[in-house]
Amino acid sequence: MTREAKIGALAILLLALGYVAYHSLWPVNAAPPVSTVTEKFVPLPVENPALRLDLLDAQKKFEYQGPRRNIFDIAPPPPPARPANPVPVAPAPPPPPPPLVVPATFFGYVADVQTGTRRALFSDGDDVYILGVGEILGGRFRLLQIGNSTAELEETSTGRRTTLTMEEPSGS
Repeated sequence: MTREAKIGALAILLLALGYVAYHSLWPVNAAPPVSTVTEKFVPLPVENPALRLDLLDAQKKFEYQGPRRNIFDIAPPPPPARPANPVPVAPAPPPPPPPLVVPATFFGYVADVQTGTRRALFSDGDDVYILGVGEILGGRFRLLQIGNSTAELEETSTGRRTTLTMEEPSGS
């Protein structure tokens, strides 16, 4: 770049700088003065300029009910007062689970003479189930033990146990 080109570019930049400075420091749209002496005074339209003494009396009777503390103190306020010996309240224990209801009736057992194993007999309406120890009744109860007049069952989902006593089947 030649010396004349550099001087020309500098002149253009100085002119642009002068233009921006002139428009930013002296705005063209200057606001007119706020009021002039020749204008007449026009008051604001107020419906009732009287003082509302009832509102002032209500403000005079107001008493602050909040906590009393120094607003210029940076320390946090003290914790609220607690009773000297608070009585601990234990949560109520959950209600006991409802008793197990087996949808079948234990009405007897059979014993194999050769092996000595027992099988329990259960009835559910017209259906009769013959189960050995460890087998499942109705997809929900496992037979744990067969006694002379009782059968012990365990619910497979929860592990709760119940004992059925021998009853005569209904309908016979």
